[in-house]
Amino acid sequence: MRIIHYIPTIDRNSGGLGAYMQLLSKELGRLVDLHIVTHESENMLEIENATLHLIDGRLTHLLKAKRQFVVLLQGVSPDLVHVNCCWTPQCALVQFCAQCLGYKVLLMPHGMLEPWILKKNRWLKKEPALWLYQKRAVQRADVLLATAESEKQNLLRLGWNEQVYVIPNGIVVDDIECKQSWKQTKCIFFLALLRPNKGAHLLIEAVARLRDEMRGWNIVIAGKDDDRYAAYLNQLIAQYRLEEMIFLPGALYGEDKWNMYRKADFFVLPTLNENFGIVIAEALLCGTPVITCKGAPWNVLVDNHCGWWVERSVEDIADALSDAIGLQENEIREMGMRGRELVLNNYTSGLMAKQIIGVYKSLL
Repeated sequence: MRIIHYIPTIDRNSGGLGAYMQLLSKELGRLVDLHIVTHESENMLEIENATLHLIDGRLTHLLKAKRQFVVLLQGVSPDLVHVNCCWTPQCALVQFCAQCLGYKVLLMPHGMLEPWILKKNRWLKKEPALWLYQKRAVQRADVLLATAESEKQNLLRLGWNEQVYVIPNGIVVDDIECKQSWKQTKCIFFLALLRPNKGAHLLIEAVARLRDEMRGWNIVIAGKDDDRYAAYLNQLIAQYRLEEMIFLPGALYGEDKWNMYRKADFFVLPTLNENFGIVIAEALLCGTPVITCKGAPWNVLVDNHCGWWVERSVEDIADALSDAIGLQENEIREMGMRGRELVLNNYTSGLMAKQIIGVYKSLL
């Protein structure tokens, strides 16, 4: 089977999107002849087991990109085309070209058609894009792929396409070790792009409420700054006089990231919305219990007794933190081991690749 994946970017700073492609290609590329089409950027992630093709990504050069992609399609002759993301004219262009040439197209929005996204810049950006190309692209896709049941239900509510499959994202588990000790280190870890919807400010406010209870704890808020949000977080830290407790080290990658997951007693992500949340799975894989909010599709944390799934409010996050830091070492160890088992059984990139191939086969 020969597959073309189109993705707008695989830049290191693209967050979960680039990470998804990097993880999937490692496993999917072992099972199919995988070709990835994207645009050049400064910090492109290394992609394994796939042939990488670059086409012009400039909005002023859409006709050039169209010609490049048509030539590529004719040369590769894939069985189908898998388009990742929405809202860019390039995504719609790739889908249009593929379907004009008779290829089946699977469209994966990656959470970009969630209600809160549709409301953001609605009249300035979303409505014009929907009218010009985006609604039509969703309607004409042969199938939509969601990463959670909640995302599927939101896609169905739009009423544009009823062919929706659900396949959870996965992570590469090879060589990722579980922590060896659950002895309390008094460390809380947050990792995400630093932007308001990820909720780092809520974590800071929750810690401020628990100042006396959390005396001696360190809170590490890591991630690449997005639109000067880090400056706001630093102001908040100063306002609550938490400079001795909360630290912003910037983005963490590779072993620095994994070591931090293992060092932390708990991982916290007070997110507004996630279509999956790779960082949650990564933390669980390392044996670290997780606190997250109901905007992320992780109710299994409660079902499997390996974390907290709470409302997105300072009060609820503070309550979960208070519960967590009061646990004994053996209780945290049991939660951590259950979390790792949950990921190994349900959220590996190998399992994700096999499930996606099942969807591909249903279209052919």
